[in-house]
Amino acid sequence: MKKQFEGAFPVLITPMHKDYSVNYDGMKENVQYYLDQKAAGIVIVGSTGEFASLDEAEKKQIVELVGPMVKDTDTKLLVGIADERTSKVIEYANHAEDNHADGLLLINSFYQTPTEEEAFHQFKDVNDVVTKPIMMYNNPFTANIDLENETIYKIDKELDKVQYIKESSGDIRKVRAIADNTDLVLFCGSDDLAFESFVQGATGWVSVAANIAPNSAAKLYELVKAGKYDEAKALNKDLLPLCEFLEDSGKYVQIVKKAMDLKGLNGGPSRKPRLGLDEEEVSQLKSLMEKLD
Repeated sequence: MKKQFEGAFPVLITPMHKDYSVNYDGMKENVQYYLDQKAAGIVIVGSTGEFASLDEAEKKQIVELVGPMVKDTDTKLLVGIADERTSKVIEYANHAEDNHADGLLLINSFYQTPTEEEAFHQFKDVNDVVTKPIMMYNNPFTANIDLENETIYKIDKELDKVQYIKESSGDIRKVRAIADNTDLVLFCGSDDLAFESFVQGATGWVSVAANIAPNSAAKLYELVKAGKYDEAKALNKDLLPLCEFLEDSGKYVQIVKKAMDLKGLNGGPSRKPRLGLDEEEVSQLKSLMEKLD
């Protein structure tokens, strides 16, 4: 199963109507857009998809909608299954597997600030009951802990379904350590470190920017993979301002939603307490989008 996932995976927003209800028809149109763009993979019900603001029925309906659309294509489907309760994580995992998920994206308990042992056992409990590969998600900014290298090494050694890692600590030294000391397939999770992560050995990118510029994001990986570093650096120079805007603004969900609207697709508002972009932020986004594909 190793190397099954490779390339840039847009992590999709959940489009909404003006009354904040989920726009399922819009979700279908958005997914079809990425299928038409030949995206290597897509991620649904992730952080950019506002998973923490969706109820259980909404999350399951999204998976049930998207799974059949993707199952007979070359695009891989990665489903976020995060929850504070391990029992609920397992329920979401089983549901995703029943609805054509190719893989499961799992971050540790994100409110309870688990110990390293508790984080390990959450991954183990899921590992022991699923059949699809798991992508471990390390993001100290949203999960309150930065998984220690030794914990990651232990998970790699002992848990056979955990085959991928989305590394989002923003520490390129951690990226290097994982690449050098594990068999995990490494995915970049920090948009502003994509180029550096690819050079260090990452073979994929769970990317917020790829929502807005899917072809540029995919091309960046392909150029590094082909050893065309000068071309990759030039493209990265164009892509980096958008990535930094997404990483630094605190409004990455709202930015992508506005970008989808500007592209003629489906974005809409984000559920409160998230607020929309101001005029200056919209102007900045439009300027950044002009350079990218």
